[in-house]
Amino acid sequence: QVQLVESGGGLVQAGGSLSLSCAASGRAFSSYAIGWFRQAPGKAREFVATINWSGTSTNYADSVKGRFTISRDNAKSTVNLQMNSLKPEDTAVYYCADKRYGLTSINQFEYEYWGQGTQVTVSS
Repeated sequence: QVQLVESGGGLVQAGGSLSLSCAASGRAFSSYAIGWFRQAPGKAREFVATINWSGTSTNYADSVKGRFTISRDNAKSTVNLQMNSLKPEDTAVYYCADKRYGLTSINQFEYEYWGQGTQVTVSS
């Protein structure tokens, strides 16, 4: 059974940092790309960042570029999202998801399994 579990969310002041983690189990983690998405109240889920199977290719939404960094540790089957210089508009539930064939994509419909999400709240 494939399972993705996010952790690391919480409440932080604007300008602060948080590190999210996505722990995967149930299939060959190193074969899959991982994406982070977020959904704010009343808004559609949107792409945040993605990393390919080997960690050599990443892509970011323009809104987080330069502030967020995605990385992975295939030995530990985890992907991290380091979030710096947080803004109130980053407040959302953050989800990680995996994608077959290992290549990055910003399209959420290409992702197969999803975690339950972790809440990030940035106060002004």
